[in-house]
Amino acid sequence: MGSRFDITVVAQDEATANQYIDIAIEEITRIEKLISSWNASSQTSEINNNAGLSPVKVYQELIDLIERCITISKITDGAFDISYASINKVWKYDGSMSEMPTKEAIENSVAKIGYQNIELDKKAQTVFLKFEGMKIGFGAIGKGYAADKVRTLLKTKGVKSGIINASGDLTTWGKQPDGTDWMVGITNPLNKDNIISWFPVNNAAVATSGNYEKYVTFNDVKYSHIIDPRTGYPSTGILSVTIFAPSAELCDALATSVFITGVETGLNMINQIKGVECIIIDDQNNIHTSKNIELNKTQ
Repeated sequence: MGSRFDITVVAQDEATANQYIDIAIEEITRIEKLISSWNASSQTSEINNNAGLSPVKVYQELIDLIERCITISKITDGAFDISYASINKVWKYDGSMSEMPTKEAIENSVAKIGYQNIELDKKAQTVFLKFEGMKIGFGAIGKGYAADKVRTLLKTKGVKSGIINASGDLTTWGKQPDGTDWMVGITNPLNKDNIISWFPVNNAAVATSGNYEKYVTFNDVKYSHIIDPRTGYPSTGILSVTIFAPSAELCDALATSVFITGVETGLNMINQIKGVECIIIDDQNNIHTSKNIELNKTQ
């Protein structure tokens, strides 16, 4: 998936632990083959290649994932949208941009995006993208989905405790060997050596999105690499978003969404979703939290 996965398991000995880790790697590889749009033979690529032409029969697993993605799109009013893969990239973050793209170019860049144009036929088990040139991609949810699937699989194999860290999309189960909770530190986006607060993560997940590494600046405004699929404009005003939720998949999707919706709308949305909490750091380095979060600077 173009991402680093760190897998931690608690087992009786190293050989057993390595067997479990091998199982985890096999599962991640299986999921990548299913959902990667970079893999020409994946079912996702087949859906994209048949956009505007014909429905594609796929595994039930992929139908279920796309259905959940559409639900999140509705909850976030389109801030999260897997048809974002249809975007015509007019923003570049490699230092080559000397001026902002034109309004027309930005509007045209998102013309093919719209989760409403993804048609699922659950009876026939098919997916159809209505317009030629439409594409779906799981870049904003795939790592979290894989982490959740690995957690579930290892639990069924009898692994009592562990962590799956998919490049910052982290999910845990069980306890540390000494019986204490797994702890996660939230870092200051302007100084990664500085931990703002420690949190126990008990049979739950956490994900962080940040724009402090990839952005462009025009007229003293920082435009992040996280682009609003509804408008084509990059998000502004936020440095990082951390989401706590029961699943890494949900964390992954909501972290991106809150980045796009902004502090006020994002907090309002998170406060209405049961079992989900967030920490937002704005571009003035102010910390905003959802209603049930308490910052604790000591472990």
